Amino acid sequence: MEYRNLGRSGLRVPVLSFGAGTFGGRGELFGAWGSTDVTQAREIVARCLEAGVTLFDTADVYSDGASEEVLGAALKGRRDEVLISTKAGLPAGDGPNDWGTSRSRLLGSVDAALRRLGTDHIDVFHLHAYDAHTPTEEVLDTLDDLVRAGRIRYTGVSNFPGWQLMRSLRTPGPRYVSHQVYYSLVGRDYEWDLMPLGREEGVGAMVWSPLGWGRLTGRIRRGAPIPAGSRLHATAAAGPPVPDELLYAVVDVLDGIAAETGRSIPQIALNWLTTRPTVSSVIIGARDLGQLEENLGAVGWELAPEHLARLDAVSRRPAPYPHFPYERQEGFARLVSPGAPGGSLLYDDHAHGA
Repeated sequence: MEYRNLGRSGLRVPVLSFGAGTFGGRGELFGAWGSTDVTQAREIVARCLEAGVTLFDTADVYSDGASEEVLGAALKGRRDEVLISTKAGLPAGDGPNDWGTSRSRLLGSVDAALRRLGTDHIDVFHLHAYDAHTPTEEVLDTLDDLVRAGRIRYTGVSNFPGWQLMRSLRTPGPRYVSHQVYYSLVGRDYEWDLMPLGREEGVGAMVWSPLGWGRLTGRIRRGAPIPAGSRLHATAAAGPPVPDELLYAVVDVLDGIAAETGRSIPQIALNWLTTRPTVSSVIIGARDLGQLEENLGAVGWELAPEHLARLDAVSRRPAPYPHFPYERQEGFARLVSPGAPGGSLLYDDHAHGA
C-alpha cells in the first residue's frame, strides 16, 4: 500500500481508505448502502489492515449512528493500528440544534461520536457540509478547543464550495488539511476550482463515491437495465447526476482498457483517481469481502500513459463559466499565466491530466 501525506500535514494516510457507510443498515438513505453487522465488519477490518488500509471513514448520519457503533466494535483491540475519520454537520434529528456546526452542535456531536466509536480521540474530524447560519469564527474556535483538548487531532471539511473553504482557511484556527469531495471519471467538477485551491493551499482530497455512485462497477452497460441489487434503485436520486451517454462512453473505454490490461473496470477507474493531483486517499466501500478484494486490486500497478490519455479524453466535459474563455483563448490564458502564450499552468493541468 502506498501512503501519502494528508494535504500539507504530517499525517500519512493510505492511498485507499475504507468507507464504513455500509455498516449498520439503519435509515432510508444511508441505510440503503448496506447492512454490515459487527461480525462481518471485523472480517472487513482485518482484511483492510492486512492490505495496509489503515484509515476508516464514517459519519454520524450514516445509518443514524449505527455505522460509528459497528466500526467502533469492529476496531476494538486494534485502535492503535488505525486512523478514524468521522463527520458531523448534516441533520441528525428534528430539533433546532440537531443540524449545522454551531459550538453546541459540534461539542455534542464529538461527544456522541467518541462514545459510539468507543475511543478517546478522532484522528480526522470533518465538517460534513458548510453551515451558513454559524459564523466561521465560532466554528474554528470550537474546533480549536477540541484539538487542544486532544479529542480531535486533525480537521477537514466535506462538500465545501471553493469560496467557503477559502474563507475558512483565512480565518484563525485549526487549518483544514483535507476535503472530502465527489470525484470520478463520470464526475470531474472537482478539477475546476477545488483542485487548484487544494494544491495551492495544501488541502488534500479524500475522494468519496469514486465509482460514480455505483455506476462504474462494470455492471451497468449501454442498453441494459440497472442490475438487481444495485444501490442505484434506492439512492440514484440522492447521488450526483450523470448523463447516460457520458457513462456509456466512459464504460466503453474502460472495457477496452480492461481487455488490454487484465484489470477490472472498477480497478481501472479507482487507479485513475490515484494519479490525480491533490488526491491523498480514495475512499472505497464494500458490502462483503468479495467487493473489498475487487477494490483492493486497484493499487500496486500503473496505467500506461496512453490509457490515462484515453480516460482523460473520454471523461472530459466542456469547461463551465468562467473557465471556458481561459481554456480556449490565448489572450485569456496569458492573464492566468503571463509569458506562456497559448496556455496556462492551471488550464493545461486540467486539459492534460497533469
